[in-house]
Amino acid sequence: MDIALPVLGGLGLFLYGMNTMGTGLEKAAGERLKRLIELLTNNRLMGVIVGAVVTAIIQSSSATTVMVVGFVNAGLMTLPQAAGVIMGANIGTTVTAQLIAFDLTDVAPFAVALGVAIFLVASNKRLKSIAEILIGFGILFIGMDMMGSGLKPLAGNPVFTKILSSLRDPVLGILVGLGMTTLLQSSSASIGLLQALASQGLVDMQIAFPILFGDNIGTTTTALISSIGTNKTAKRAAIVHFIFNFVGTIIFMFGLRYPIEAVVVRISPLDIQRQIANAHTLFNLVNVAVQLPFANFLVKIATKLVPGEEKEVEEVRLKYLDSRILETPSIAIGQAVKEVTRMAQIVQNNLELACRAFINKDEKLIEEVLKQETVINKLETGIVEYLVQLSKEPLTGEQHSKITELINVVNDVERVGDHSENIAELAQEIIEGNLPFSDIAVVEMNNITNKAIEVFKNAVESFKDTNFDKARHVVKLEEEIDELEQEYRSNHIKRLNEQTCNIHAGVLFLDLLSNLERVSDHSLNVAYYVLDALKNKK
Repeated sequence: MDIALPVLGGLGLFLYGMNTMGTGLEKAAGERLKRLIELLTNNRLMGVIVGAVVTAIIQSSSATTVMVVGFVNAGLMTLPQAAGVIMGANIGTTVTAQLIAFDLTDVAPFAVALGVAIFLVASNKRLKSIAEILIGFGILFIGMDMMGSGLKPLAGNPVFTKILSSLRDPVLGILVGLGMTTLLQSSSASIGLLQALASQGLVDMQIAFPILFGDNIGTTTTALISSIGTNKTAKRAAIVHFIFNFVGTIIFMFGLRYPIEAVVVRISPLDIQRQIANAHTLFNLVNVAVQLPFANFLVKIATKLVPGEEKEVEEVRLKYLDSRILETPSIAIGQAVKEVTRMAQIVQNNLELACRAFINKDEKLIEEVLKQETVINKLETGIVEYLVQLSKEPLTGEQHSKITELINVVNDVERVGDHSENIAELAQEIIEGNLPFSDIAVVEMNNITNKAIEVFKNAVESFKDTNFDKARHVVKLEEEIDELEQEYRSNHIKRLNEQTCNIHAGVLFLDLLSNLERVSDHSLNVAYYVLDALKNKK
């Protein structure tokens, strides 16, 4: 118990510190992290760089790879792009081991104290993020120190030293590393534990190297588990990660292990922790250099292992949202904007169909509108649930505001969908009653329906591109529609009084005007969200 508690407690602090530091770094990076992903092209080298940088920020190759599986599943990234990012993630994860090798235990309490002081005093979001980085950094090293202290008594335990000696068998060492990383769900944590053992003289490079290989294979299990239930392309991304690390282990075990081992021992002959960190870094750098030219071949193997064509994305399924992206809010919010825009475009199409159905008395169009309304409702539910989940993540004030805005936009867009359904149902009444409209009523209907479609289309475009000019145009169009609604309502009541229009048809015409006026109101709400963003920028 004297050994287990310090080791487990130290490991817990290490994981917590690493997570806190990663969260702080991610917040400090903010929108830059989103832009990093957007930099991705078919250039594999750029993918490697992005993967390395993102992993260095969030402090976990497993998290990056799970995120990549989510990106692929959401259509944000292609499989060849994913291959480069996955390779880069393996390089980025070596930063933690290099950091540990500096042995900054003495300054760790000061880092925590300074971080807490800044966090309590500062009101600036960026300063608070820096405080989180310092707190996480300090706790990470305090955890490492606790693990080292807890493991110290084992140095004189003949049973434990005998067990460790058996790990000189490379196959057994790989299996231990694989099991440890799978259990902890973090290669950084298992390598940190390995460095803690090394700091007490319990392992040397002959034992450490095979365990490092196992760690690199073990880190792929997280993504493999995460890919369950995803589309075929996302499953292939997880398999690419496994193949890349497995092949790298084979290459090193039977070719490059001893030359690399000799190099790291020569560079830091008296520092086993640094040797482990350097071995981890060199393994991943060399592995990327060797396998990057064959990235397309890895993709082909993954495609063979997960055969079949990807089905066309159904409208009712969330296309851009994936729970694996939630841990990176800046990217998740960007994806949510895309999904809301997609929903709004479906609603826009439904509004157009409903207006045509009303004017042309088209039953097929009515059926299409009612069918699409079911899709819209399901999309609304899915998007709102996702945004609520996202709101529970560590967010900046700006990100919280954006999520609130998105929920409001979804609500306004869905209400336009409801009004489209109402118009389709009015069209059904016209057909069933075989109701006629006067020529002037038809002209007015065409005029105001075109205006309503135009105002909503401009609102959607202003939201999609944060286009302030289009948002201002929506404000102007909404005023025009209000005037038209009042004018046409007055005209129609006059025709009803003069008995130049069918009474039942006249009531439906007035209902159409009311629905279109409400469409323009909801369009105006969307435009105001865009214009509010302009005010906040100033």
